[in-house]
Amino acid sequence: MTQHRPLAARATLRLAGLMALAIAALSLAAMGLQYRLVQARMMQASQVLLTADLNGFAALYEQRRIIALRQAIDYRTTAGTGGEMLLLQDRNGVVLAGTEAAWPAEIIAQGDGFSPDQAIEFTTGGSRWLGVARTLPGGFPLLIAHSLAPLDATLASLRRGMMALGAVLALAGAAVGWLAARGVMARIGRINTLADRVAAGDLAARLPGPRSADEFGLLETHVHAMLDRIENLNRATHRLSDTIAHELRTPLNRIMQKLARIEGQPDLAAALKAEMRSAIRVFDSLLDISRAEADQGSGGGLVPVDLSAVVAEVWDLYEPLGEDKALHCTLTVVPDLQVLGDRNLIAQLLSNLLDNAIKYCAAGDSLQLDLHATGDGHVLRIADTGPGLPDSLKLSAFDRFVRADRDKDRGIKGHGLGLALVHAIAARHGAKLQLPMVEKGFVLEILWPKLVLDP
Repeated sequence: MTQHRPLAARATLRLAGLMALAIAALSLAAMGLQYRLVQARMMQASQVLLTADLNGFAALYEQRRIIALRQAIDYRTTAGTGGEMLLLQDRNGVVLAGTEAAWPAEIIAQGDGFSPDQAIEFTTGGSRWLGVARTLPGGFPLLIAHSLAPLDATLASLRRGMMALGAVLALAGAAVGWLAARGVMARIGRINTLADRVAAGDLAARLPGPRSADEFGLLETHVHAMLDRIENLNRATHRLSDTIAHELRTPLNRIMQKLARIEGQPDLAAALKAEMRSAIRVFDSLLDISRAEADQGSGGGLVPVDLSAVVAEVWDLYEPLGEDKALHCTLTVVPDLQVLGDRNLIAQLLSNLLDNAIKYCAAGDSLQLDLHATGDGHVLRIADTGPGLPDSLKLSAFDRFVRADRDKDRGIKGHGLGLALVHAIAARHGAKLQLPMVEKGFVLEILWPKLVLDP
């Protein structure tokens, strides 16, 4: 049966989430590649600008050495273009010209020319810089650097844009995935709804409306063909069972009538009559099972029934039989529990269960019948301390003609149809059977659907 599941367990949301993640991941990967390219290009531009400055200072140095460098640095400092770090010192560390009051402690001068090789990145004052530090001939330290703050600001803005775009793409992907998954799951939901109706016993259930020409339409066609085949086979089986039961019950009744005219052998006639009655009861049980199974899943013939009253009435009929056998009988019934059902079938179900319990229990055993309400419905529980079912029969207990092959059970009359009829009647009413594990005896629980009456 289709059940309500938490949101995280729904395939629709999982599929939509996967599509959103896939779109966001691919988009972020593409944007990450673009980010790396932009970063490399901007770094390359900063390197080119630094190289141009070095070439300019090198040309000035070739003309008038330190004096030209000092004048050029003074001019650049006075012009205040910003974003530059320029510093020229003498061999004693005295600042000759520049934007800085002292040589940065974290920078060590390397090399002695104006080559852009060995350019370094360093951080000072909270900003990143790209520059070169040289010691010119005569021991004059020279520092030329350009701020990377514009590059970092541009990359930070780009990152924020990428994150915002990634979030938008994730939401868009989730929306698209949700719509696509919803369409797919709606088609699957149609088939699940049909499966629920079939599982409830309505073999005639079919999907309404025309079928599309896609894979889902083909699946629906196959499911309908399968159900048609199952329904035909099931109808043929029930028809065969009914025919056999009807056709054989008639000659058996005729044989019983003829046995009544046998004279001189009353014991033989009585034994034969008992055998005939037993055979007729078998066919009657088979007919009852067949009818209950045929009506399973249809609400026809079911009316509101006071389950509590039916339980009490049937118990009143069988309690004296249990007491005659010295059983400890206990009844607990919550009043006014209503179900949608067939009163006679429910009484027949209870009769079979109580008859079996009394038949198999010995003197001193206990028999309990309990009816109470739960959140899901009404629970009817019958328990006894008799021999119970062998473990080998737990899975086939509700099959037809299944009986325990124990020495102590062979003397008890029966044909193995009681629990099969109980199962068929329960299925007719949409009730669920359970066989809880117990150390001793037999326990059967039946969960009946709750009937909500209009005020």
